[in-house]
Amino acid sequence: MPHRRQVLFLAAALCLAAPSAFAADTALKAAVASSARPAEDVARDGARHPYDSLVFWGLKPGQAVIEVSPGNGYWTEILAPYAKATGGTYIAGVADLANPKLSEGARKGRAAFEARFADEARYGKVGYANFGAVSAPLGAPGSADLVLTARNVHNWTVQPGVADKVFADFFAVLKPGGVLAVEDHRADPKPENSAGADGYLATATVIALAEKAGFKLDAKSEINANPKDTKDHPFGVWTLPPVKRTAPAGQPADPSFDRTKYDAIGESDRMTLRFRKPS
Repeated sequence: MPHRRQVLFLAAALCLAAPSAFAADTALKAAVASSARPAEDVARDGARHPYDSLVFWGLKPGQAVIEVSPGNGYWTEILAPYAKATGGTYIAGVADLANPKLSEGARKGRAAFEARFADEARYGKVGYANFGAVSAPLGAPGSADLVLTARNVHNWTVQPGVADKVFADFFAVLKPGGVLAVEDHRADPKPENSAGADGYLATATVIALAEKAGFKLDAKSEINANPKDTKDHPFGVWTLPPVKRTAPAGQPADPSFDRTKYDAIGESDRMTLRFRKPS
């Protein structure tokens, strides 16, 4: 009889736990499926796999999430409503307003980003942290559960010392056991070109940066792999969608450039990595 009571108690506990897990899953699926997301973002879901990527990275309800260099807000459109729905917080690491050398364009870009995500009824209260080559810490030490950066590491490796500084910032702001989620264009199996000047990095480079900062590699995923990507494009990774560059950076677009094979490749082959700060 005591054994039977233990079994019943365990079953009851599982039943009580199940609704919470189901609600969290539903909240993430609802955020991804939201009709409020921009059509151009939804059109990219087949290449970016938002639900599967976030599940792999270990996103959970109620977490404090920092996204560094969110770009056009693809992930913000999912993560901010998810944080609002689950009692978490979403913070965007954006242009460093404390840096007197920050360009006017970067200041305007941050202002536009903040204005876009100002609707608290839709996004909750989005937080902001200064981020850049000389920025202060992203937040209080050990305050974040998850730090995400997508398609950005190659921008830092071409600036001496910046990647090391950035990864150290990530490590400092995460709680023990916290996760660093990284997605970037993958050079493998080709050799890396000039520290990622073409947008592609060796997976080993990113792992080495993270481990130097103190992280442990927790897992790799092929969620965002694209075997069609030959990684030898005339204008680097930016030849491919979504940028679709047809001329060198800074030059006018070339209307005679044949995009056929590059559009057929689709978005790049990408590494998807999960690092953990040791407990």
